[in-house]
Amino acid sequence: MKDPPASGPASGPGSRPPIAMRRFGLASATTLVVASMIGTGVFTTTGLLLAELGSPVAVILAWLAGGLLAAAGAVSYSELAAALPRNGGEYQLLSRIFHPAVGFVAGVLSLVVGFAAPVAASALAFGHYLSAAVPGVPSLAAAAGIIGLFSLAHGFDVGWGSRAQNALAVTLVVLIASLTVAGMVLGDPGRIVAPASRAPLAAVASPGFAVALVLVSFAYSGWNGAAYVAGEVRVPSRTLPLSLMLGTGIVTVLYVGLNVALLAAVPSQELAGVVEVADVAARRLAGPIAGRGVSGVIALALASSVGAMFLTGPRVTAAMGHDHRALGFLARRTSRGAPAVAVAFQAALALLLVGTSSFGALLAYIGFTLSVCAGLTVLGVLVLRWREPRIVRPYRAWGYPVTPLLFVALSVWMVAQALVERPASSIAGVATIAAAALLHALVARTGEPAR
Repeated sequence: MKDPPASGPASGPGSRPPIAMRRFGLASATTLVVASMIGTGVFTTTGLLLAELGSPVAVILAWLAGGLLAAAGAVSYSELAAALPRNGGEYQLLSRIFHPAVGFVAGVLSLVVGFAAPVAASALAFGHYLSAAVPGVPSLAAAAGIIGLFSLAHGFDVGWGSRAQNALAVTLVVLIASLTVAGMVLGDPGRIVAPASRAPLAAVASPGFAVALVLVSFAYSGWNGAAYVAGEVRVPSRTLPLSLMLGTGIVTVLYVGLNVALLAAVPSQELAGVVEVADVAARRLAGPIAGRGVSGVIALALASSVGAMFLTGPRVTAAMGHDHRALGFLARRTSRGAPAVAVAFQAALALLLVGTSSFGALLAYIGFTLSVCAGLTVLGVLVLRWREPRIVRPYRAWGYPVTPLLFVALSVWMVAQALVERPASSIAGVATIAAAALLHALVARTGEPAR
């Protein structure tokens, strides 16, 4: 099946690069999704979920529900990305479907909340776990170092960054699978179904389950990773849907399996409220040496996550720079095709957050804001079908309209409950959206045409 022609001029939002610049095949795009998803969230969220829900079974159901939600989103994004295969993710999609102002706000959110803040959070956690694995390593210096390393790799050459990302992602999957098997073999699965402080059904029916999904959504964020480099993907009509769904499916299996292993390894009352759950589980099963080994595995996972976000995030920034004269400096690329200025800008913002923030302060804020953005983008599937029924769609979302409607409904429920249950983090997310809208008004006031 041939790819659809680009709609509009070649210089539109997130314009498609020449065929020679399309360097991401199915393997690279899939591993990009996997590496974008697997990060600090899966290793730090389960203890918080236990404290919120009070039931190991409900925690497993939350991870399953998060995977299904991510799959529904991936199916919907696949239709949009295949029909509009350009760099920029939500920025170019929402600009095209709704209005350039909506896309601009989404682009700013992607830069700050979708990439720079998670890079900072993952880098901070990387420094912590590397220090646990190799005593004496300064955690803050390690966090800054991993940001600098990947910004140099991805800012110089697209091919280098892609190859390094593939190697990290494959290694990461093998290590997590090994940890899962060890936990299931050495642990006690009966701990998962043992009597808990709250019955599973009561926990799932409570408002806290929506908050749990917001936290889980941070761990699953990145399932749309390949959409951000859609303009650099070979045969996007086939590669984009497959990579989004394969990557999401692989990570869902890994996440559920790992959490079953963690909950089997340690009684739930010992994990409730704990952040470093994998470290606690490994020490409980095999002693302190195993704990140091697990810390090394987690450090590798976080390094992979940082690298993946340096592949995807700068493409959004560069697309915005291409479209707005005031931000034009962000669109500059090296002779090897790397968006060097956008990479450097994201690195600088992430380093600023590393010096002023903590992972705990960022988690709920990121989950809330990304839920708003992703829900609006999936709503775009319905809007585009109604408004432009004749546009070429090489891939159509499975289960339409149920799939996108389910995703949008769950997103609205999660956001509404988060506003009630976690008002401080939610208000911070709303303030970020308002600031992005104000920035767009200032840029638009120059009267510059989109380039």
